[in-house]
Amino acid sequence: MTNELAGKVCTPCRGGVPPMTSHEATQYLEQTPGWEPRSAETRIERTFKFANFKDALDFVDKVGAVAEREGHHPDIRFGWGYCTVELYTHKINGLHENDFIMAAKINSLAET
Repeated sequence: MTNELAGKVCTPCRGGVPPMTSHEATQYLEQTPGWEPRSAETRIERTFKFANFKDALDFVDKVGAVAEREGHHPDIRFGWGYCTVELYTHKINGLHENDFIMAAKINSLAET
């Protein structure tokens, strides 16, 4: 199912739509292994581990390229051996299907 999400394209969210409910988010989390809810389930986050700083930086570059292509930009923290990615839809201050599409695409990057 993750591959199904990864095959989708993020659609522009202009606001005015409600964020996902906890129940909806839980169903999407089942399709995006490794991601966890944060901030009262208004965001999702995953930390990826790497052997060194360069590998983490390379991953950040790949995530950035996908984010630009999709027009959906995560918050990223990284350092020696790790990269933490946080996703939410700023316009609605909560979760949208786009966040899970990006999570699936980022998971695909980690598999390569």
